[in-house]
Amino acid sequence: MATLQRFHVGPRLSETAVHNGTVYLAGQVADDLSQDIRGQTAQVLAMVDRLLAEAGSDKSRLLMVQIFLSDITDIVAMNEVWDAWIPAGNTPPRATVQAAMAKQGYKIEIVVTAAVA
Repeated sequence: MATLQRFHVGPRLSETAVHNGTVYLAGQVADDLSQDIRGQTAQVLAMVDRLLAEAGSDKSRLLMVQIFLSDITDIVAMNEVWDAWIPAGNTPPRATVQAAMAKQGYKIEIVVTAAVA
């Protein structure tokens, strides 16, 4: 039977689950909502880095990324931060859409699936 691990388990969700060599992250949002889209994107990508490392993976092993923006016109600025972060030659399949956010002030939420290293 395959092992299932959960990290940062709360009453409503876990931040990370690992099963059969795959890491699933919950949607990650910024802590500092005073930041613009570039700042919030950098914060979220740093969280993704930390959670993937904790689960034994990294951004070079991304399988799928879903990006939700409160304002789709922020995509150009968000992509500037994304392009500087993602390793060349390891760009994953990705979807980026505009969506209503769970809390006012959130500009971005990112959901990641990755392979364990």
